[in-house]
Amino acid sequence: MSQCQSHFLYDMQDSDSLVDDKSDRRLYIGNLDHRITEAVLIKMFSPFGKIVSEDFLWHTRGPKRGEPRGFAFIQFNTKEEAKLAKEKMHGKLACGRPLVVRFASEKYLPESEANPSKTVSDGNKSSFVGNSSGQMSRSAKIAAIKNKLKALEDDGSSLKKPRQGDRIT
Repeated sequence: MSQCQSHFLYDMQDSDSLVDDKSDRRLYIGNLDHRITEAVLIKMFSPFGKIVSEDFLWHTRGPKRGEPRGFAFIQFNTKEEAKLAKEKMHGKLACGRPLVVRFASEKYLPESEANPSKTVSDGNKSSFVGNSSGQMSRSAKIAAIKNKLKALEDDGSSLKKPRQGDRIT
């Protein structure tokens, strides 16, 4: 689909409803696979209520120009419809990836801050622990870097060989 078709408005008769506190009816949908199109997204969310608008975001510059950015916004007619869609679709697999669905106005709190027991503590972990959108708190990043450095130092000290320029006296 072209960028011109990236914004659908299904109900323009009641244009005031788009302005009046739409944030409680607008959902952020993230972690979208690049194969998911606007039409597929609308088909996935239309069973939960009337979709008033849909914003599917595209890369506008650079090497990925014209490709989907991996997230979109959908606005429902009522707050109840949006809430139902959020409850039913958050975490649901789409093309092998769990969808991230939340109200667009929600403040985002990474899992590591919301649940301190999930912080990085194992020095052998090479991947970062975070939520499905790949973000993590500053303290979790620092802990992950420290653990990785410690693991590298441990590996390096056991494998350390004298360099050619070093002389043993």
